[in-house]
Amino acid sequence: MTNSVLKIKSKPKEVIHICEIQEKDAWSICDFAVSNESRLQQFFPKTLEQNLNPELSRIFTQLKYKQFKNKEEYLFTLKGEHSKKVVGLIYIKELHKFEGQGEFAYCIDYNYEGQGIVSKAVSELTNYAFENLNLNRLQIVVHKTNLASLKVAENCSFTWQKTLSKEYKEMDMELYERFKN
Repeated sequence: MTNSVLKIKSKPKEVIHICEIQEKDAWSICDFAVSNESRLQQFFPKTLEQNLNPELSRIFTQLKYKQFKNKEEYLFTLKGEHSKKVVGLIYIKELHKFEGQGEFAYCIDYNYEGQGIVSKAVSELTNYAFENLNLNRLQIVVHKTNLASLKVAENCSFTWQKTLSKEYKEMDMELYERFKN
């Protein structure tokens, strides 16, 4: 999957692409992180910390590009067709290849929230992970107050499994899973 087109009507009207992380994305990811700092602070503090200026973003994108190519972790950007601006990030991470398991993490620019973009992208990437990455189980771990993320899990046919006690920053998190067949 080099680029996949999602025909999503966004505001402003734009076609959104799912793209593999590229080293040339550094500036746009930095811009995304800084302009969405308050959104990223709670659940993506490391991504935010690693993208607070262009030099940090250059190092971040080089690392994520290398991890993608080495099949250690997969970071996808959501980009506008014409602007090429990064409007979201989707990770397939926490890979346990022997068990065939991975985990999604995602964030979207505040200007693009509530439009179903992340649900459509996660749905597309779920198929990609099952067909191309040899994963059999995908997880989404989300805090119960993150209603938008809960909705993504449900929209993409992930099923609630259990509450994970003190899973992230001493907070209980909800575990959703989806299996290949």
